[in-house]
Amino acid sequence: MITSTQIPAPTVTDWGLYGTMNEQAEAAWPLAMTAISDATGQPLESVRTFLDSRHGRHFADDVQNGLYTGATLADAINAATQRWMGWTIGRSTSKQYGIPKGMPYLTGFVIHCEITELSIEESLAA
Repeated sequence: MITSTQIPAPTVTDWGLYGTMNEQAEAAWPLAMTAISDATGQPLESVRTFLDSRHGRHFADDVQNGLYTGATLADAINAATQRWMGWTIGRSTSKQYGIPKGMPYLTGFVIHCEITELSIEESLAA
């Protein structure tokens, strides 16, 4: 668990995980950042990019489903994280996004979001 590292703030608060979690966004953000970083082995900056994206919104929808069934916020985030890590990238998703087939879904989309953001930044700097 990440304890000595500062959790980056969301760059988007009306979309992604933060916007979807509504009144629970402030509590959900550091829990989701830590759970996803720990599960995927990806840096917090990459996780932030994922959670700020439309994929982060879908992750938040999964967390909301857990809350609806009575799970605590932490348990709902952990369950969603494990579920997304249990799914693997299929052939169609691999072709569409360029993520290697068979990679854990959550890891693949965290990395995909980071690469996409880097590509945009490079295009703007050129």
